[in-house]
This record gives sequence, C-alpha cells and structure tokens, in this order.
Amino acid sequence: MAGPSRTARRLITLLSGILLALGAVLATAPGAQAASDLSDVADGLRDGPVYVDPAMRDQFPKSDADALAKKIKDADRAVFVAVLPVDQPTKNLFSDLRSRTGVTGVYGIRLGDAFDARADSRAMSTQSLRNILGSVKGEPLTTQLNDFTDQALRTANGSAPESWGGSDDGGVPVGALVGVGAVVVLGGAGLYAGVRRSRKRRAEEQRAALERLRVVVDEDITAFGEELDRLDFHPAEDGADDAMRADYERALDSYEQAKSIMASAQRPEDVRGVTEALEDGRFSLATLAARRKGGELPERRVPCFFDPRHGPSVADVTWSPATGAEREVPVCAADKARLEDGQDPETRTVDTAYGRRPYWDAGPAYGPWAGGYFGGGMLPGLLVGTMLGSAMASPAYASDYGSGYGDFGGQGGFDGGDVSGSDFNPGDFGDFGGGGGGFGGDNNNFGGGGDFGGGF
Repeated sequence: MAGPSRTARRLITLLSGILLALGAVLATAPGAQAASDLSDVADGLRDGPVYVDPAMRDQFPKSDADALAKKIKDADRAVFVAVLPVDQPTKNLFSDLRSRTGVTGVYGIRLGDAFDARADSRAMSTQSLRNILGSVKGEPLTTQLNDFTDQALRTANGSAPESWGGSDDGGVPVGALVGVGAVVVLGGAGLYAGVRRSRKRRAEEQRAALERLRVVVDEDITAFGEELDRLDFHPAEDGADDAMRADYERALDSYEQAKSIMASAQRPEDVRGVTEALEDGRFSLATLAARRKGGELPERRVPCFFDPRHGPSVADVTWSPATGAEREVPVCAADKARLEDGQDPETRTVDTAYGRRPYWDAGPAYGPWAGGYFGGGMLPGLLVGTMLGSAMASPAYASDYGSGYGDFGGQGGFDGGDVSGSDFNPGDFGDFGGGGGGFGGDNNNFGGGGDFGGGF
C-alpha cells in the first residue's frame, strides 16, 4: 500500500507544529509494554508520570495508575512513580533511571513490598524527601503511592516536563489531524486571549496577596528592630568579646536583609526570604543575650508557633486548635508557662474579612510567611486541621502561592522537569543511609545497606 502523499505529509507536519505551538494535547493512553530493562521504564516515565511493570499490574491496576497519573499531571509537578517487581536489580537503580529519563524531578519506586525515593536537589531537598518517606513507611501499595504523591506534589519545586503533554502521531488518520487542526486554528485566537486574561487575573491576585502579607511582615520587621534597640549592645562595651560582636553583626545583617527582600518583593512567595532572615536574626539575638549573661547558649530551634516574634522556642507542648486534633507545637518559655497555668497563649492574629484571626485561620496567603519561619519539614504537622493547613494540602495551592509548605520556588530559578540528559548530580540519587553508591551494592536487596535511612 502506498504511503501518504507528499502533500499529506506536509499537512501532517504543519498541523503537528500548530498543535505544539498552541499547547494542544492529543490524549492517548500509553500502551502496555513489558519492562525488560530500565530503558523501558525510562521511556514510560518520559511519556507519563506513572510506570507499572506488567508483572505488577495485578497489584496496582491500570485504573489506579491512571488516577495517580492524572493527579500528578493536574498538579503540574515533575513527580515520577514506578512500580517494579521484587527481582528488579537495584544497584544504582535511581541514578541509572534518572540518567536514562534525563528529566529533573522527584522519583519514587515501589519494588515488591519496599518503597524508596530520590530527587534532584533543585526539585526537592533531601530533608523534605526524608520526611515524606518516613510518613509513608510500611503503608500498603496503593495507599503508600498516593500518600507519597500527595506530599511530593505539595513540596516539589518546578513544573512537569513538556514531554507529558505530547503524544505519538503515528497511526492517527490524516483526516483526524485536519479536523483537529482546523479547530485549533479557529480557536487559537480565543485561546490566546483566554490565557492572557488568566495570567492578568493571577497577577492581580498575587499583588493583592502580597499587599496583605506586607502589613504582617512590616510588623515583624519593626518588632525585630525594636528588639535590637532594647538589647542596647555596643561592640566596644566592657565585657564584649568577638563571639558577642559576631552575634550582633549577624543580627544586624538579618535585619537589613529582611528589609531589602521585602522592599523588592514581587510575589507572595518572596516573603519567605524575609521571615527566614528574621528567624535567623532572632536566634542570633538570643545567643548574644545568653553570652552577655554568662548563661548556657540556646539550642537552635524553630520560633514559637503561636507568634514567631516571641523568638526561638524552648519546648514542644501538646495543643489543639478550636477545630483540629492535638499536635505538638514548639513554644516559647512565656507561652509554655501560660499553657501550664491553663491560660491561652499569646497568639499572632491578622486582619481578615471576618475580623482579627489567628494566622493559621486567615487563609492561604500566609503560607509563604509561615514557611520562612517553620520550613517545609515540620509545617504540615503544625497546621493540620487548620484553614491554612487545609489550603496548603491542596496541590492547586502551589500554582497560586508557590510550591511546597513554604518552599515557594527558592531553588535558584528552577522552572521544572526540564530535560537535562545525564547532566545531573549523582549525589542527589545516592544512599540516604551512607551505604555508598546506590543501594549498598546488593543487586537484589532493595532497602539494604542503609538505602532507606535505616531500612523500611
């Protein structure tokens, strides 16, 4: 049978270019293929976020895999999940798979009854990944993959690779391409206008969110400046030593850094850098105060949960919000004493449409502010059951306020699951437990040799 005519081939090429330029997707389900080596797994993950080995489809059926893939694609994050049989060779499994896919992102692998994950440092910090792995340890397959994915989507930086939006045009009739191309061409102007309106609306929402945050952050900066004044430290005063002067210098630098970042902030997620600087400055002040008194230096802890302006916490206490479960929260000495006496802590409140409310019940815009103080690792547990925690638990939150629980795109301009070939840091995909190069050197002992930070 003769192949397509030259005109037909040109038409196919032209329409494919139009579809690609306008971001149109021809939705076709990837075919089921047996995975004989990592090249098959990598090919599958380049086409979509979830790969299930044929031998594992009874344990993780196509309907579950499709639902998980849709969740990842909807969140637009470079999170990859593979389900492989227990006899899959594991030596250098993650680094070899990452090299073959060539895509920056977060990689989770369920191998038999074991599960582990690795990530490019630009996509997720090692500590964040450890925290997620610890929280899903020992869960059943479907539950574990969904829980891992939910948390990874909230924490991962960057967007999904473009390859997930493409498809293979082989076998698609020319007539179908012509029809789709006509619709795309006719609707292109409307689509472009809609995208512009959406971007303008989002920019306006971000500006409004930043202005709400600006009031709170300016209060924090002012409060820190007043703390510096009250300390009344002079580098040349009697008894001052180099360590005290270094503490004071760090505190001053933090103050200036916070003001500078806020002055240039353009988006809500920029606020995270401000509160990170203030948190560091308050610890420097606490250390300086202890040195001047000749007391024991404070432990480096996160700020008081109820109001970060109280300074570093001194203990963790059990507490529950009005409509949430009990959890341990870090508190300052004063709030610890209040709680022990049966009193309410001094809580940071902010203005809302319903009056003054605790920051954790004031809406999603305060996520970047809280993230700078408490970081991505512990913030989810602190906020579970609160309005802010519920908002941040949604993958859609990242598209509005930045990725993660306060991680908000702070990875040097990383945009997402970009194709980098083998140009990646193999150390990102090595052992968590220090077993050396991959999975402890045992080709069939997934999770052995410290691969899971102590073992699952």
